[in-house]
Amino acid sequence: MISPDTIRTAIGVIGNGTALVLFLSPVPTFIRIWKKGSVEQYSPIPYVATLLNCMMWVLYGLPAVHPHSMLVITINGTGMAIQLTYVTLFLLFSAGAVRRKVVLLLAAEVAFVGAVAALVLSLAHTHERRSMVVGILCVLFGTGMYAAPLSVMKMVIQTKSVEYMPLFLSLASLIPNGLGVLFAVAQLVLYAIYFKSTQEIIEARKRKADQVAMTEVVVDGGSKTNNHAGAGCY
Repeated sequence: MISPDTIRTAIGVIGNGTALVLFLSPVPTFIRIWKKGSVEQYSPIPYVATLLNCMMWVLYGLPAVHPHSMLVITINGTGMAIQLTYVTLFLLFSAGAVRRKVVLLLAAEVAFVGAVAALVLSLAHTHERRSMVVGILCVLFGTGMYAAPLSVMKMVIQTKSVEYMPLFLSLASLIPNGLGVLFAVAQLVLYAIYFKSTQEIIEARKRKADQVAMTEVVVDGGSKTNNHAGAGCY
């Protein structure tokens, strides 16, 4: 007969697997950012929010807060590393106000988690109380993580384009839990509404870029012809 501990471990491993899928889902977005050499109009909020969520869960899994939580620490420690990679890439390929915003958010998150850790460890003297306080914060920030891709909702509605709403992150958010499904459905509804107009905008941009390129070729060719003609007059 399978013991309850074995069942709990199996469920934990499956949960970690789905969380890893969620953490890795933005990879296509960052491949595009790497190739383009720019973050374009992508928002850093989903990745900064997920980083904060992972940091809080790592704090929750510490032996001083909630003992015997190795699965919690391993998956969220991995998530922290992945999200830090995304944030680092965002910093490398952004500039000006966007970069300053990411740096400030990152600094605020580190300061907040440090403050929570110091207060909980010094004021709450039992594992139960520490787990309850940090666990409530984890649930709150987890909700924010799932809602984070909706931070570009205003831009989507204004531009009638979902080009910069991370689709794979929205799809992966369908997996973990009820709130994730709720927010993911809201994001996918936006995709359904604005998918056609997004394709039209992208095609129009490509046609404009092709026209500009052709104009530059014609102008460059004309300039060379004039130069040759002028040279023949001497």
